Parts: sequence; structure tokens; C-alpha cells
Amino acid sequence: MAAIAETTAVKATRREWIGLAVLALPCMLYSMDLTVLNLAVPHLTVDLKPTSTQLLWIVDIYGFMIAGSLITMGTLGDRIGRRRLLMIGAAAFGIASILAAFSKSAEMLIATRALLGVAGATLAPSTLSLIRNMFLDPAQRTLAIGVWITSYSVGGAIGPLLGGVMLEYFWWGSVFLIGVPVMVVLLVLGPMLLPEFRDPNAGRLDLLSAALSLLAVLAAIYGLKQIAEHSVGWVAVLSVLLGIVLGVVFIRRQRTLADPLIDLRLFRAPAFSASLATYMIATFVVFGAFLFIGQYLQLVLQLSPLQAGVWTAPSMLSFIVGSLLMPVFVRHVRPAFVMAAGLALAAVGFAMLTQVDPASGIAILVIATVVYSLGLAAVFTLATDLIVGTAPPEHAGSASAISETSSELGGALGIAILGSIGAALYRSQVMSSIPVGIPPDVAATARDTLGGAVDAAARLPEQLGAALLDVSREAFTHGLQCVAFIAALGMVGTAVLAVFMLGHVRGGSRA
Repeated sequence: MAAIAETTAVKATRREWIGLAVLALPCMLYSMDLTVLNLAVPHLTVDLKPTSTQLLWIVDIYGFMIAGSLITMGTLGDRIGRRRLLMIGAAAFGIASILAAFSKSAEMLIATRALLGVAGATLAPSTLSLIRNMFLDPAQRTLAIGVWITSYSVGGAIGPLLGGVMLEYFWWGSVFLIGVPVMVVLLVLGPMLLPEFRDPNAGRLDLLSAALSLLAVLAAIYGLKQIAEHSVGWVAVLSVLLGIVLGVVFIRRQRTLADPLIDLRLFRAPAFSASLATYMIATFVVFGAFLFIGQYLQLVLQLSPLQAGVWTAPSMLSFIVGSLLMPVFVRHVRPAFVMAAGLALAAVGFAMLTQVDPASGIAILVIATVVYSLGLAAVFTLATDLIVGTAPPEHAGSASAISETSSELGGALGIAILGSIGAALYRSQVMSSIPVGIPPDVAATARDTLGGAVDAAARLPEQLGAALLDVSREAFTHGLQCVAFIAALGMVGTAVLAVFMLGHVRGGSRA
């Protein structure tokens, strides 16, 4: 029946478009919760008095649990029904949000944030797989996925602003209550507007596979995050290796099961594998670059957090515009060539970033981020469309989960690898250029991070502090330039990959 529907390209009605608006709500909330807690950290630290380790887990556990649970939740939606899983996840997210808001201890907040992560992991694969089934016409599906991706960008943009307003008038826990009305709306309107889809031939969920996927992704991302924050160490390396070993065991187990957690045959389709690789590389690059851009705005250009947020808004708007324009282009040009053009445009944006220096001001950076965001919007929208459109409808949940997991891993790899390269270049240049007269302990602090150098310089005599700041900011900018150069090369190489591997694929093709 799915094949007949796709062949006749049944157009979506007003009901599906209204349903898409409902699906956009939890996606906005998903990305808001990834950022909004950072604003509340100073307030909850005073109230709950967490240790430094507990504070790290409070911030990180949400993203960790989302990443580790995506594959299981995507496959579970295929088995029990995507709308049913979305409703269960929405209810769990609302309850966990209330519990987090009224947490009485650091341990309770860590536990409730973990529950929020598990519930949040139901949202992306459920909503994306529902879009796959609601929009059978390829052009309409591409537009719907553009709206879906845009909702994440909007959530990321308004999250800090809305969180700041809540913290201005209420206690730190209020930032978690933002999501409760959204989930109530979803629970009321979802059953009325969203259809139910499931795989009628799905077998039982293999719990051992679910545990292996969770532990593999958690271990890998934890290790990569440790490398990004504390450089390479035994704990980080062993964690990444453990994640790889568990991932291999997971894949080998899928090959022996009658009802695997993910169908490895999906990867045999060139359009699926190539789109997945393109999506992951693009995520790798943009997360790695953004790590430096935020610090550049605040520590090199000396903008306040609010000012830095305002100057990142143009790139977010560019991404939104690009996501919504893609369906227009793919009506006339094959997706691979639109993606390649977007990747080439992103390469131009990253090349512009190589011209940024401590004295260049804000204009070059803002233009560069607008250019690469416009280009990457094409990649994220069309790669996601091809990943989901290539998979059979009954496996849409699994394909969506694989797509989101690759995004999480790509982002973690980008922060770890590009972050480590930039940090190594920074340390090397600072070590060779420390001004004469800087005390050894201050020099050691300045070599670690630019933030440490800024704090250390404030405690030195004015002339010596200014000299240290000049050296540190120059070194950091050099690291940013090198990372931007690597990113530009990566975009060019990925454009070639897209044309070579996807050039034969038409919009909506399942080749």
C-alpha cells in the first residue's frame, strides 16, 4: 500500500500541514532544553550546591541520554506506533520537566535530567518518521523536512532569550517548566491531527541490542567530550575504545537476529549511506567551528553574552531561509547538485573565516557565518530528506534514529577533533610567545585556554596584562583560522562525494 501511495504521489491536505505545525512544537523544545540550562547554572549552583563533578553531569546528562537512546526509540516507534511513542515521550517529558523544576538536590536533578534525555530521544525519530508517512509527495516532503529542521533552529535561538526572561522573574527551576505547556498542547492535538503508523511485521524489541546501542554511544560521546574539554587522557581514550568495541558487538548481533534493532540492509542503498556520511561530515564541521566562534565573540572581541547571541542571530536566520528555499531548487535540479552547491557555498564561508583576526571586527565573521549557514541548510535539509525517503516506510523510525545518532556523533567528533587541533595550536603559539616578565603560574594558566589568559591578565599590571592578552588572542585566532581552513577543505571534499555518490538520485528517489 505504501508503494502505491508513493507512486501516485498523494498530496498532503490541510490536516497534514496543521499536523506538521504540531510536530514542530516538541522539536523546538528539544533544542531549547539543550541550551537553556546553561543560563540557570549560576542560580542552581547557589541553591543545590553541587560538586564540580555533579555540575558537569547536570549539564551533560541530557544530551548523553538523548544520543544513547535514539536508535532504541526510533526502532520502538516502528514497533508500537510512531504517534503512540510520541505521546508517551511527550507525557514523560512533561512529568520529568516538573520533577526537574522542583529538584531538591543535585542527585535528583541529575536523575530527572537523565529522564528528560530518554523522553527527548523519542521526539526526533517519531516526528521525522511521521513526516515520512504524512507527506508522500517528494516535493512536499522536502518542504516539510525543511520546516522540521527550521523548528530546531528556532528553538535554539529563542531558548536562551526565553530562559533569560524566566530567570529574570522566577527561580532557576522555571526554565524547565517552559516545556510543560508545549507538551500539553501536543498531547491534546496529537491524537486528533496525527495519524498512526507502525511496521505490521515488526518483531520483538531485543533488549540486549538496546543496551549495547545505549552503552556504545554513551561511551563514545563521553570520551570525545573528555578529549574536547581536558585533552587526550587514558579515561577518554579507553571510553572511546569501549564505545567502538560495543558498537562492533552491536552490529555483529544485528546480523544474527531475525528482528534486529536496526536493519543493516538500509546501508546497502548508496543514497542512504552517502547522505548519512554527508550529514555527519557537515555536522562535524559546523559544531567544531561554532566552538571557536562563540569564544571569539566574547573573549577576543570582548562582547557580552547577550551581544554575542545577537550577532549569531543572522546566521540562524540564514539557516532558516536556506532550509525553506531548498524545496524550490530541487524541483528543477537534482538533490546531489543542490547539496554540492550548498557545500561549495559553505566552503566559501569557512574560507572567509580564515581572514578573521583580532583587529578585523565583527563584519567578516558575521558575513562568513551567514554564508556557510545558507550553504549547510541545503545539506541538512536534503540529506535528511534522502535518508528518510530512501528507507522503506515501515523502517522510517529506524532510519530517522540513525540520522539523528550520526548527527550527535558528528557534532561530538567535531568538537573533540577540531577543538583539540585548535587548542594545540593555541598552546603552541602561546608557549613560544609569552611576554617577558609573566610569572610561571600565570603563564601556565594562559597556555591552557583563552578564558584562563583573560582572567590571568586582569590580575597583572596593565601593560603586562595587555601584552599577554595580545599574544593569547592572536594565538586563539590563529587556531580559529586553521580550523576554518580544515572545514573549507572538508566541505569541498564532501561536495565531490555528494556528486559522485548521489548524482543519479532524483528528488524523492528510493535508489
